[in-house]
Amino acid sequence: MNSKQAIPQTIDDYIAGCAEAVRPLLEKIRTTIRKAAHKAEEAISYQMPTFKLHGNLVHFMTHAKHIGFYPTPSGITAFQDELAKYASAKGSVQFPLDKPIPYALIGKIVKFRVKENLERPAAKTKKKPKSKL
Repeated sequence: MNSKQAIPQTIDDYIAGCAEAVRPLLEKIRTTIRKAAHKAEEAISYQMPTFKLHGNLVHFMTHAKHIGFYPTPSGITAFQDELAKYASAKGSVQFPLDKPIPYALIGKIVKFRVKENLERPAAKTKKKPKSKL
């Protein structure tokens, strides 16, 4: 994305504003996420393509030399061994543009995040047992 461009309103807008060479990679990431989270809604959040399902699921974003993938800290922690060869931080991982993008791994992480987000509302609605004093 060029910083002088308007803030995208849709993922289509975001991808259209990216370098032509990276667009197929972004479309394949988008397709991978859709397959793993078919009920998720697309959005732009934090100026990034975002998928939401009971809250933010994952984000992704292109940079000069990598694609950033943001599956929250739990998504990074759960797959830390498989992500070890990539630069990562608390809630993000960088997939270099000069290396193959691990689409299958992205799909696994998204499925993990779907399960996590679907369990979260259920956990919030469980009532704590009343103490008998």
